[in-house]
Amino acid sequence: MVHVLSTSTIRPTSNNYSTRRIDLTPWDLRFLTYGPIQRVLIFLKPTTSQEQQLEENNVIHHLQSSLSRTLDVFYPLAGRLAMIENSEDNTTSFFIDCNNHGAQFVHAAADGTTMADILEPIYLPQIVDSFFLMNGVLNCEGISKPLLSVQVTELVDCIFIGCTLNHAVCDGTTFWHFFNTWSEISRGTCEKLQPHPLFGRSHFDGIINFPVHIPNILEEKTQKWVPPPLKQRYFHFTKEKIAELKAKANNEMGTDRISSLQALLGHFWRSVTRCRCLEADEEVKCTIAMGTRQRMQPPLPKQHFGNAVDSESVTSTAGELLEHGLGWAAWSINNALASKTPHDVRKFLDEWVKNPRMVNFSRPISNTLLLGSSPRHNVYGNDFGWGKPVALRSGTGTNFDGRLLVFPDFLTIVFVKLIQFNGSFPCTDENKEICCKRRLYV
Repeated sequence: MVHVLSTSTIRPTSNNYSTRRIDLTPWDLRFLTYGPIQRVLIFLKPTTSQEQQLEENNVIHHLQSSLSRTLDVFYPLAGRLAMIENSEDNTTSFFIDCNNHGAQFVHAAADGTTMADILEPIYLPQIVDSFFLMNGVLNCEGISKPLLSVQVTELVDCIFIGCTLNHAVCDGTTFWHFFNTWSEISRGTCEKLQPHPLFGRSHFDGIINFPVHIPNILEEKTQKWVPPPLKQRYFHFTKEKIAELKAKANNEMGTDRISSLQALLGHFWRSVTRCRCLEADEEVKCTIAMGTRQRMQPPLPKQHFGNAVDSESVTSTAGELLEHGLGWAAWSINNALASKTPHDVRKFLDEWVKNPRMVNFSRPISNTLLLGSSPRHNVYGNDFGWGKPVALRSGTGTNFDGRLLVFPDFLTIVFVKLIQFNGSFPCTDENKEICCKRRLYV
């Protein structure tokens, strides 16, 4: 059981901000009815000599102090969302109010729990939910709740640094930009500090008139869907297995344009569809969340603070998907992603402003596999001063049946988190669809 040892509010060391208000873009606003991003990195405990090198010889004080200095750079995360009512058309608008109300920091302990208790079981243990704050909170509640919440949980032989970030103010790229900056400041390598985030919205000049007007989602009282118990499982793929899947997919289609990630995703899409035991004529869908920074014209800087994510879907029937091979599934995904042009990105923004549509999983999604996260994020470079992480886990803020998260891995090349309702996971048999050398973690 996890128990809280202390709770504190962390603020920037200074209050000298260049920007006091940051308007939310359509990419941000659509996540107001969604849950936060939750990731936890698992570290071995520092040795006595390592801890003596930290501020005041204490891990918790060291992390609190470095977080405060990191908020000097990412000061909007110490603010709150603000909503204004537009009386002329009975709508609302949202922005980040850089009011310095602070981030939440919790020091907790899970007595008697070891790293093996978390990493060795086949399915993710429920105690992992207790390593995160803001469980069950929607992003629109950032009006009164912190945009950033950190929980540092001490286990018998390791430390979990869990971070919850409001998804209406950041995507995965911004999340890891913040985390990477925090770890660099924490270990004292400021001369190699990450580029600062860019808070301006000038890149949207001529595209979006801020603030964007949307219906009053607070009056609509968006329901929080509580799904049935979901099982979560991690699959680890070696570099050799990824290369094998990629080669197989490209050979089947007579091309060299299918990427490793597309081959892996096609592999999972067919495997999950088979495990769901669907009728041949039932529709199945594979949806990929994709970054749009480089798909804008001109491109958005990588340091753009906020969301820059769109999605693309591939639809088939269960029979057609399983009748064809891996190459067909991966090639379909490749074509869908390649077809996304700067014109499409601009069109999405234009149309969303006219007809706002929120991401809302208040009802189950049928027969869909949805890919999130990216193996390109710098996860295992986060050294806070006593060593790099040994594992990563994610929270339940965005969980639903068919959710697929892809991360880089410390020992192998990539690992995948798959969430299923009925617990029918792809088989590990080499003769079945999922044939990978892996460790399965809870």
